[in-house]
Parts: sequence; structure tokens; C-alpha cells
Amino acid sequence: MLRPWKLEFEIDKKLDKAVYLQIADTIITDIRSGRLKAGDTLPGSRNMAAMLKINRNTVVEAYQVLINEEWVISKERKGIFVSDKIPVMHSKSLNRTSETDYQSMVANGMLISFDDGHPDSKIAPVTELARAYRQIFSIKAKWQMMGYGDEHGDIEFRKMISKMLNHQRGMQIQENEISITRGSQMGMFLTAQSLLTSGDGVIVENPGYQPAWQAFEYTGATLIPVSVDEEGIDIEAVEKRLIQHKNIKAIYITPHRQYPTTVTLSLSRRLKLIELSNKHNITIIEDDYDNEFHFGYRPILPLSSFPELNNYVYIGTLSKVVAPALRIGYLATKNQDLLKKIGNLRKIIDVHGDVIMEQAVLQLIKDGAVKKHIKKATVHYKNKRDFVYSLLKKYMKDVAHFTLPEGGLAFWIAPKAQIDWDVATTLLLEKNIKIIHPKQYSRNYVNGFRLSYGSLPEDQLEQSIVIISEVFAKLSE
Repeated sequence: MLRPWKLEFEIDKKLDKAVYLQIADTIITDIRSGRLKAGDTLPGSRNMAAMLKINRNTVVEAYQVLINEEWVISKERKGIFVSDKIPVMHSKSLNRTSETDYQSMVANGMLISFDDGHPDSKIAPVTELARAYRQIFSIKAKWQMMGYGDEHGDIEFRKMISKMLNHQRGMQIQENEISITRGSQMGMFLTAQSLLTSGDGVIVENPGYQPAWQAFEYTGATLIPVSVDEEGIDIEAVEKRLIQHKNIKAIYITPHRQYPTTVTLSLSRRLKLIELSNKHNITIIEDDYDNEFHFGYRPILPLSSFPELNNYVYIGTLSKVVAPALRIGYLATKNQDLLKKIGNLRKIIDVHGDVIMEQAVLQLIKDGAVKKHIKKATVHYKNKRDFVYSLLKKYMKDVAHFTLPEGGLAFWIAPKAQIDWDVATTLLLEKNIKIIHPKQYSRNYVNGFRLSYGSLPEDQLEQSIVIISEVFAKLSE
């Protein structure tokens, strides 16, 4: 008889990570290393709790994380089992060591405008940011910041970003593998210009984020769109494109909450995408645009956190966290040749970033102001999300499909009938409501739109949803 699997785990109270997450991550490691195989049974929550000498609820929470992230499945009255949908990964790769967007009408309250998911600027920590900015000029060695800086950004700020990525997003990245940018779009442009040349192919999600597409096309690269369903990008279609087109250099993806549909890329597809990336030597450009605002147990870890992945560029932003007008983003990659090209291009465009602002934001992070703001903002947005969901169920359940997103600042609304979006957007504008036309997400037809709620007050949200429902009902007749 085979020896039953036993969790080799010690609670580390010094870690700034909840015990249930420590348990979940340890089990994930055992699954990925092969110690736990598809179909294997996990101990019951009572037995596990007794073994670890902890509260049973802690184990229940750990198991719920594993279920949410699709590492395990729960069978009623039978137990918790390792998912049989997880592809086999090469164990040797686990040991790879880490390497070195009408403005006046909106302002006057005449137009209710649905953006693509902007945060609420009214709750931004503006006072704290201004105080930190002033403090920078009061330090004795302020003269040291007044010269030219590093093209990749302030080194201490990059150290803090790397710490955040490693601790909160499971990555293995160092400060010399990070470049600070003026927002994520700049990071996208720098990456495209440094990675792609005319004639290269780039796989993109369809529907998807057109500003990123424009950055790729500006290099002369060709876009290869692949459709998205309830599990994210169609991975079988990706594999076919890679076989058909030998010039594909990269794939651009928003796996955490796909833009614009908000769906999460399933675990099996994430792992298969990593396999395809390595096999065909293509770079995954991962845009994690709203990781911070998540309302479940925790955000899905980035593809870039998987040590198996050989080639990636991870792009994020602090603009949604601190303030929309604050243009601070970052990119991370272990490809030092690519990072050097990005740095050289950055020097041509901008010389270097805003060192003073980087220092001010760094101070906010050190003081705990950012962490406090994210906690406050998450509660704020979760309450607003739940309010919008109640409105959608009340007014739109008969005319549109929608699901409750686990995070982010938008819903994806798909009318049950095919409607004329030119007519729909015109009718809504006549009622002073502006939505993003679906053609902004795709060059092909897509029957849906992104209903953002972060920056709009509740009265405008309810007023708008009632009118949108009426327009949909009229066009569906």
C-alpha cells in the first residue's frame, strides 16, 4: 500500500501572509512538483486542522482558495481531490533559479460617461500624497535628486516594487529586472518597440484592449486575434495559430480579468499557455491592469509568477491605486537584453522618470498609507459592485446577460438579442449617457459593452441602468 500524502508544512508567524494562504500555496507546490497527482485525495479539514494544530476554519479557507483557483475540486460527501484538468509540467523547470483614458459635459454633470474602469478620484489619498511630496524637499540631501536619474527609475522605488510583486503576486523578480514608466501604456509602447520588428506576429485577445494593439501595430507587427470565451482566450486556437504562423513573436494577454469581458483565464489554459510559450519561444506580455481591487480570497497569481515560464514581460500600474492622474507604471522581465533596449529607448524619449514623485509614492508605501487606502478602497468598490449587481438583477435580467465579477471596476453586459450598437449609442447619447461603443474592443462584431462603476455615484448608476435597459428592450423588439 502506498504511503498517503502528508503535508510537509510549518506555520511561519513571521510572514506577512495569512496562515490559510501559506497552507494553500504549500499544497499548490506539492501539486506542481508531482507529490500530489490528479485525483489524489486531500485530508479532511478536521484531520488537517488536527495535524497542524490550528482552527478548522483556517483549513476550510485554504481549501476554498484551492477550489477557486481550480487546483482542486470538491465532491459532495466524498472529499477534496486534486483536479484532473491540470497538465503535467516538467519538474526540472521548477528548480530554475531567479535571474537578475465630452470632458466639459461630464464636468458640468450634463453627461454620464461610462469609462473603461477608472477608479473614484474622490477617495484617492491626495492629501497624503501632497504631504509626502512636500517632505521630499525638506530632506537634507534633496540636492541629490535634482540631477539626472536612472532611465529605469529610482532604485529604492524599484526595490519596493520588486518586494510587492514577490510578496503579493508570487513572483521572483529583482529590482534590476524592473523599469518604472509613466503609466502602463508607456510600458506597453516601450516593450513593443524593443521586442517587435516589422513583420512579426502578435497574438491578441478578441475582444481586447485596442491601445495595446496600436502600440504593437506601430512597430509594423501584424495582429493575430484569437476569440475569448468563459474560460478566457481560446487556447486551442492559440496553438493552431502558432503552427500556422511561424513569425509569431509574442502573445498579449490580460489573464487575471480579461479586458473587456472580465473573465479569468482558467488554470488549465494558463498552464497550457506557458507550455506553448516555452515550446515556440514566444514572449508572453501580461497586462495585469487591476490586480489590487479583488473581492474574493485573493487575486489569481500572474502567469509571470510561474517559474516554468521562460519569456515574459509583466506590466502593471499604480495609477488606479493612488490617483488616476498619477502616471506611474512599471514593467518587469528577466530578459536583460530586452530590458537594456527598453532603457536605451527610454533615454531617447524621456531621459528618466519623475524621481521626486517616485520618492513620494515610496514614502506613502513605507508609511502604510497605500496599504490603508487599498483596504478602504476595496470595501468601497465591493459595496458599489454589489449595489450595481442588485440594479442589474432588478432592471436588466430580462434583456442582458451578466455575471458578478470577483474584482475590478466593471461588469461585462451582453444583450440577449443582437442589437444595432450604432443606434444604441445614439439613443443613449440623446439621454446624456455615453458608453464605449463595442467597436472599440474589436475589429469584428461583439455584442456587449463594459459597464464601469468605479468613478460614478450611485444615483447616476441607477438612472443610467434603467435607461440602458429600456433602450436594450426597445432594440430587441
